[in-house]
Amino acid sequence: MNLLELSQTIRKVRQAQKMTVEQLARRSGFSKGFISQVENFRITPSLKALLKIADALGIDVGDLFRNNSSAEPFTFSRLDEGEELQRDNSAEYGIRYLALAYRQLGRKMDPFILEYTPASPRELMMHEAEEFFVVLEGILDYCIYDDKHPHRMSPGDTVYLKANIPHRAALAPGCSYAKGLVIYSEIPDQVGE
Repeated sequence: MNLLELSQTIRKVRQAQKMTVEQLARRSGFSKGFISQVENFRITPSLKALLKIADALGIDVGDLFRNNSSAEPFTFSRLDEGEELQRDNSAEYGIRYLALAYRQLGRKMDPFILEYTPASPRELMMHEAEEFFVVLEGILDYCIYDDKHPHRMSPGDTVYLKANIPHRAALAPGCSYAKGLVIYSEIPDQVGE
C-alpha cells in the first residue's frame, strides 16, 4: 500500500463530497488531528481505521485502493513535472511540495521537490518515514532537535534522517528562494486509532 496515494484518495473523496476534515473526523469517530495526519501522509491507518473512514465517506474500503494496484515497474518523468500537493498547511510556511513519482503505483519511496519562499517558519516536525534531503538551489538553515544550532546548507549539501527526528528547513537570512529534493522511505504499516 502506498501511503501518499491512499492519503490523497481520502482527501479527494472528502473534498469531492464538500466535507471538512472536522466532519469526516466526527462521522468516523476519530479526532480531527488523526484525519489530518492520515491526509498529510504522516501515519498509516490500520485496516480497522480505513474501514471507519471509508464508511464515513460512504464508499467501500476497496475504493480507497483501486489506484494503489500494481503497475509498470518503471515510470519516466521530469523534475519540472511534479504534481503539487498541500501538506500540513505548507503554503502558509512558504513551502511548495511537488510529488515526482506520483504516477508510479506501489512505490517504496516518495520523492518531492520542495520550494521555499519567505514566510514564517513552521514548528519542528517529525514523521515515521526516513528522509533524504539535498539542497538544489539557494541556502537553507536546517534544524535538528531544536532551533539553537541550525546547520547552514548550500547547493549539493545533503542530510539523511532516521524516522521520528524533529527537524525543519527554512530559508537562511538574506535568501529569498531555495529548492530541495526530499525522498521519504515507505512507512511501515502501523496500528492506527
